[in-house]
Amino acid sequence: MTDPSDEVADPTAPEARAGVTVSTGLLDATFLPELGMLGVSLRHRGDELLALPGGLDGYRAGNVTGLPLLAPWANRLGARRYEVEGALVDLEGLALHTDEHGLPIHGTMSAQLGWEVVAVDGRSMTGRFDFGARPELLASFPFPHELRIAVVVDATTLSVATTLTPTTGRAVPIAFGYHPYLRLPGVRRSEVHLRLPARRHIDLDDQGLPTGRSRVEDAEDEPLGTRTFDDLYELDDNDRRLALTGGGRRLSLLLDDGYHHAQVFTPPAADTVCLEPMSAPVNALVDGGYALVPPGASFTARFSIQVEDAR
Repeated sequence: MTDPSDEVADPTAPEARAGVTVSTGLLDATFLPELGMLGVSLRHRGDELLALPGGLDGYRAGNVTGLPLLAPWANRLGARRYEVEGALVDLEGLALHTDEHGLPIHGTMSAQLGWEVVAVDGRSMTGRFDFGARPELLASFPFPHELRIAVVVDATTLSVATTLTPTTGRAVPIAFGYHPYLRLPGVRRSEVHLRLPARRHIDLDDQGLPTGRSRVEDAEDEPLGTRTFDDLYELDDNDRRLALTGGGRRLSLLLDDGYHHAQVFTPPAADTVCLEPMSAPVNALVDGGYALVPPGASFTARFSIQVEDAR
């Protein structure tokens, strides 16, 4: 898995030095609160496990890289209008990041300023963002809420918990996710094994939107080889672990509370495999496949990235 087009995080770069690093000595993770709470580095015994395709300039322009939060919706929307509990939201004329088909993609939180670090120590950090205080964000998602991201490292596991709390009398739909660009340093793509649990494979059309069809697939752990993915899965409660193995390491994504869907993305010959936790399926705000958080309640979704020796 070596491709010079994928930038690797540099822990000595000015942006990284301005970030917050949590560490156990075996595992170090760096986040940039001043740039959308982006995760820019995940190092195991000094080896970098995240890539930064497009770099931070690309991220500022709305592209995804590193370990980014995608909110208030992950992946893409199939229309520029959606309705939640009788509230019709019109996205026409709004400056949103779009995909090659012109569909709004990855929400509006990329590179957002305004994150506040409310707690930090050597192994943990919590950041807060007041979405409801930003009229330009409420224009495309008029559901005021607060976001909190708590990151913790323990031994060789990074855990990320994201909590959404409504801040007015309006319920808030849940559709956020993450898009980590994971890599196994020094390992050729043909030598990487991709592990997927038993799952329901949700069929997507040529625009990447659910067709309404799906099929059940058994667990597998097979070489990545020349296979490409941009695939959406629904996972059950028995096994929500996806993993990459190669070069003596196993890199696992473990989906916990709040994440029952995952997207796997890797284009041809890419140096990275994106194992993406999602709190709702693609196009949920349009299709209605989301949970609602009522006023006075909160919603927390957790995932972890675990690094293990694999002989």
